[in-house]
Amino acid sequence: MDLKVYYRKLRQIEQEMPEEFVVVKSLATPDGGISGRLTEVARFLAAKMAADGLAVLAEKAEAALFRERVAEEQKQEEQKRASAKVQFTMLTESDLRALQQQGRGGSKE
Repeated sequence: MDLKVYYRKLRQIEQEMPEEFVVVKSLATPDGGISGRLTEVARFLAAKMAADGLAVLAEKAEAALFRERVAEEQKQEEQKRASAKVQFTMLTESDLRALQQQGRGGSKE
């Protein structure tokens, strides 16, 4: 394999990509690669995967749906983590008495 030709091909593929991060669709490979999986990767890596025959650029509609799905999953995960947080405050007896007196409308001052 001529490395100059390979890297020239990589640069050419990379220059044709519109964004810094692109969505690629995997191709079936003899070593067990599964076809059709979408992944967002850096432009250079996408160019390398395309040159090596491991993936192709996803269509714009596929990429948009993929990014929407990932954003929704991330939002759901953040909500799940936020709901799992438990907050509590420890009060001393004097703090509790002061709060109770404030609730009754009285104050010590």
